[in-house]
Amino acid sequence: MTQQEFKELFELHFAQVRNYVFYRSGDTEIATDIAQETFMKVWEKNGSFSADRITGLLYKIANDLFISHYRKEQRSFQFFKHYRPEAETRSPEDELAFEQLKTRYDKALQHMQENQRTVFLMSRVENLKYTEIAEMCMISVKAVEKRMKKALEYLQVNLKANE
Repeated sequence: MTQQEFKELFELHFAQVRNYVFYRSGDTEIATDIAQETFMKVWEKNGSFSADRITGLLYKIANDLFISHYRKEQRSFQFFKHYRPEAETRSPEDELAFEQLKTRYDKALQHMQENQRTVFLMSRVENLKYTEIAEMCMISVKAVEKRMKKALEYLQVNLKANE
């Protein structure tokens, strides 16, 4: 792999790999570090990879690195930690209701099964199609559909139960 090929690969896939790890970890710094380490491993291998298999390889390496990191650190998931929507258009009551909903949503995401949470966030935040998610996670489209259905059911039950 030439330096130019690696640069193109990095520019094409880095953001997706970082987002994938972010959905699993909930921490942008960890996600960036693991994504960078993923590309370092690809560079170190310095092999020629077929274009149709490189995406799966990147996600496999990122997944393995995340699992290693998770086992070492056991960090908690805090999605939307720094998210702040425009507050000037809402009343104090709306702001309080939003904060309560956000807290319930964060708790629901924390307690959701990791495979469901990953598929849910890839679909809803990244706007990826089920086929793209299936390829990235190396599962079937039916598995993605099933995980998404279970994630939505879980959120529906948990957000209504806490109203």
